[in-house]
This record gives sequence, C-alpha cells and structure tokens, in this order.
Amino acid sequence: MPPAPLAGLKVIEFVHMVMGPTAGLVLADLGADVIKVEPRPDGDNTRRLTGAGAGFFVMFNRNKRSLAVDLKRPEGMRLVRKLLDGADILIENFRPGAMDKLGLGYAALAATNPRLIYCSCKGFLPGPYDHRTALDEVVQMMGGLAYMTGLPDRPLRAGTSVNDIMGGMFGVIAILAALHERQATGHGRHVQSALFENTVLLMGQHMAQIAVTGKAPAPMSERAPTWPVYDIFDTADNGKIFIGAVTDGQWQVLCKAFSLDDLGADPSLATQAERVAQRARTIPRIAEAFRRYTRAELMCRCEALGLPFAPIGKPADLFDDPHLNASGGLLRTRLPDGTEAKLPALPIAIDGAPCPLRRDPPNPGEHDTEIAHELGYDDAEIRALRESDVIV
Repeated sequence: MPPAPLAGLKVIEFVHMVMGPTAGLVLADLGADVIKVEPRPDGDNTRRLTGAGAGFFVMFNRNKRSLAVDLKRPEGMRLVRKLLDGADILIENFRPGAMDKLGLGYAALAATNPRLIYCSCKGFLPGPYDHRTALDEVVQMMGGLAYMTGLPDRPLRAGTSVNDIMGGMFGVIAILAALHERQATGHGRHVQSALFENTVLLMGQHMAQIAVTGKAPAPMSERAPTWPVYDIFDTADNGKIFIGAVTDGQWQVLCKAFSLDDLGADPSLATQAERVAQRARTIPRIAEAFRRYTRAELMCRCEALGLPFAPIGKPADLFDDPHLNASGGLLRTRLPDGTEAKLPALPIAIDGAPCPLRRDPPNPGEHDTEIAHELGYDDAEIRALRESDVIV
C-alpha cells in the first residue's frame, strides 16, 4: 500500500454522530493515525442508533483505532492526557463547555502541548447563538436550505446530513491550514467549524442573487427555468431520465439527433434566452421525441452524443454502479454483525487512486492494549487498568 499524505500525524477525536466523525474520517483516509476515544465499555452511543442513524457509525469511522476508557477515573484521565501530550490534532463535537468541564479544553491542553491543533465542530461559531443546541435539520430550517429545497409552504430538509458532513470537511480545511502555519511557528491553533455558518455559505449564491437582482429566489421546486432543456423526461418503458442541453452546441446536437431539425433551424430559437422563453412549445416536442426510446436506449444515445443525462437513481442503486465498482469508489467494509458492505470512499483520487481502506470501523476498545503499550505502559500496568475497569 503506498504511503499516505498525512502519515505520521496523530489525531485524537472525542466525537459522536456525524460532524466530528467526518473530520476524523477525512484525516484517517488520508493516512493520519486517528484514535477514537470512547466511553467504556460499550463505546460511542452512535454505534447503537437505529432507523436513519443506523449507518452513521460504520460510514464515518473506518481507518480509526478505538480507545474505550473511563474518563471519570483518575487513571483513565492520566492515560488520555498522556496520549494528548503527544498528539498533533484533537477533534471534538460535544456541547459547548463539555470538554472544559473534563479539563480537556484548548487552553488546558495547549499549556502542555503548544503544538496541538484543536478543532471544535459546533452548531454555531462564537456569537449570540453559540449556546444553542443544533442539529442538521435545525440549521437547514433556520438558514434557508429547507425553504429552498421544499415547496413554498412546505420547507423540506435535504436528503442527507449535508451540513454535518460539510461541517466536518470545513473543520479539516481549518486543521490543514493550521498545520501549514505550525511548520513556521511551531504552535497550534484552536480552529472551529459550525453547522449554521455552513448552511449560510450554501445559501450564499441565493443571497448574491438577491443582491444582484433585487428579487428573492423562489424554492428550487418552483424556480423559473434558467436553461432551455433541463428536465426529467419519460421513456418508452415507463422509466425516467434527466437530460440537459445548456449550450448552443448541445441544442444543435439534440435537435439533429432526435429529428427536431425544424427547432434547430428556427431563427426565433437562436439564442439561449429565446429558447428559455419558448420552453412551452419546445419541451413538449422534445419530450415526445424522447418517449420513443427506452431508458437504456436514451442513456446510450445521450452518452454517445455528449449530452448531460442521468437516470433517476436511489441510494441502493449505488452498490452496483459500474463506475464506482470499477474505479474503487466503494470500499468493502465490515459491519457490526460481521457481514460486509461496499461503502463510499472519499470523493478524491491521489495519483489516480482512491484513498484505501486500511482498518474496518473498530469495536469498542479494540486497540486499548496496543495504544497503552505505545504510551509506555507495561503488561502488568495494562492488566491492572483492565481489571479495575478503566479500559476494555
């Protein structure tokens, strides 16, 4: 396995759910040694979520090691403080003040490890809201994302933990910036990312639209058309497919390939603006032409023509996606019941290859002995910690 870009960095995470674990996942996939500190004996409560949360742990905790420890015991806290004295990065996403109450706030840890980069993934950046409890759905509602996703009278959250995942990613961006700075200064930083501000960034294009046009945007479900062809069409076998034609060249290709030469030659449809204005007469003609093909046939033609297209997929379809399976975009991962599933790799490639799976999501305390040995504990000391229920 080739060397990983962040090999040699030690990351300690005190995290749960999605946002904090995402930050650790990115660093772990890029080669950092990420140690997940969990409460003993059963570990992170995220492991036991059901329903929509049932996949959180296995998705966001690969390539990590687990240290299950009782932080309420002095022996457990001593072990963790020793671990943190040699760490490069700490990630936490607990409620404001929780880490300070444990004696693990930034000021306390930087006093003994000034090189430590301390990343707090929160609901809000410092300000009047920073005491509030936030969830992905909370900030989607208050930040406008739910409004832009749903109908005008029915806000609707996006169909994934978009802010949690992106919030973790922005935490990593801040960490990498602080790492670069540390090379020159020798000192770490306390960096923060937040769900609400992440949502606001996602709304930036709509805010800029208001500033430029003076008009508030309608939800995407009722948006005024921007492109001449940018729609979902029915096929001969009762399938559905999205097809777009957003340039002059794509318009001419579409018209020629689907026997719509009269539209392609129509001088009143010469510009994109004219084609958008006349969608009421062009789209029914285009839809009729597409309806002569099965979904597979239409996809094949669009791919050959270079037209943007997409079948209407569901998450379950991705397990068998030929591109993902051929490119290494799915990593065969062990589930808690011992079975395996193919789960998404990071959406990046380094020298043409995706970041590999090196470790399956760990069991609670799976690496307690290994980590304690690395910290200088001998076998007798480790046995004593285990027998007194400090570690697993």
